[in-house]
Amino acid sequence: MSDVAIGFTGIAVLFLLILLRIPIGFVLIAVSFVGIWAVVGLDVALSSLGIIPYNFAANWTLSSVPLFLFLGFICYHTELTQGMFRAARAWLSGIPGGLAIASVVGSAGFAAVSGSSIACSAAMGRIAVPEMMRYRYDPSLATGTVAVAGTIGALIPPSIIMILYGVIAQSSIAKLFLGGIAAGVITTLAYILVIYLRVKFDPALAPDANECVPMEEKISSLKETWPVVLIMIGIFGGLFAGVFTPTESGAIGSTLACLVAVAKRRMCWQAFRKAALETLVTTSALLIIAVGASMLTRFLVFSGASDYLSDLILSFDASDVVIILGVVALYLVLGMVLEPIGCMLLTLPIILPVIESTEFSLIWFGVVLTKLLEIGMITPPVGMNVFVVKSVVGNLVTTSQVFRGILWFLAMDLILIGIFIAYPEIILYLPNLGS
Repeated sequence: MSDVAIGFTGIAVLFLLILLRIPIGFVLIAVSFVGIWAVVGLDVALSSLGIIPYNFAANWTLSSVPLFLFLGFICYHTELTQGMFRAARAWLSGIPGGLAIASVVGSAGFAAVSGSSIACSAAMGRIAVPEMMRYRYDPSLATGTVAVAGTIGALIPPSIIMILYGVIAQSSIAKLFLGGIAAGVITTLAYILVIYLRVKFDPALAPDANECVPMEEKISSLKETWPVVLIMIGIFGGLFAGVFTPTESGAIGSTLACLVAVAKRRMCWQAFRKAALETLVTTSALLIIAVGASMLTRFLVFSGASDYLSDLILSFDASDVVIILGVVALYLVLGMVLEPIGCMLLTLPIILPVIESTEFSLIWFGVVLTKLLEIGMITPPVGMNVFVVKSVVGNLVTTSQVFRGILWFLAMDLILIGIFIAYPEIILYLPNLGS
């Protein structure tokens, strides 16, 4: 069997084991180790098993991952972000679908201190869904909105997906963050438009917009947003002013979150312990997957499978747009069965050389890839955000109702992907300003 054939056999075995629900990190490491052994021998395989994990984990940029995770978990367990939803509710409750729109705005605010789609969905599901149900919102609209709004968490920086992508693609994380701001803001506005139009054309989805909140209460509600605003200013102000790096901003943000939680008397040993433990568990899982992906890259290079695939795709002499559309279709399909980070790390060794051969920027692709991976968080049968919202709200809704609620938003996401492909300068405008 040729080396390339061994490479393709390894890829086939890899997907088979993943479909059998074996943890993706261990599958990546095991298949890559055996593949390297088959191609270049046991000594090189054993050497790779020792060197690759160290070289990857020793990357200084990766230290920001646990720090941003800790920031998000601290904000979640000390409930620092609840004021964002309350303020949005006070200002937006008088328009059609106001509470649903407020949940989208609240998710965008949470995203600015979290970087986690699942954390966004869980937090807003606990805060916003019961409120919407109390005001007789359609269950599908209420839960679908929260599930979809959680996807903003990976777009608006800090974003764990963008950090990992930046490390692997050797792209500027600061520029990825800037591109993510544009994509996140546009996505937020698009979701608001979907809610407004749906309720406008079908008023039965939400109660009449007749609640009048006094101006004094609206202004007072803004005072509750200061924890998130302070943390955002601390992170982004220093980051984009050049005071500290994206890596250091994780430490600044998590420290600020702890100080704010103490100042608001929300910090307790139990909350701190939960945040620290969840950070350790999540970071460990991410590193195992990332190390496995690094070994897969080495295996595909040794076997020549990655070069063969890239050359095969380019041999069709398709236009850059057609290539990108093919990549989009691939991630939409994979997103249905794979979790986002595993999907990204599994495919980048093959996809990156293809993207580099086109006119599209790796910064642009990193942001679009993040958007595609987050679409996978709401598409069946996996749809992790859907199941997170269902677990939070319990028997208030069925899983099928939540999936029905995301359909209109899913259509809007596909439209946004088309816009980002047709007009890449939308994403690249802010990153290019910093060049």
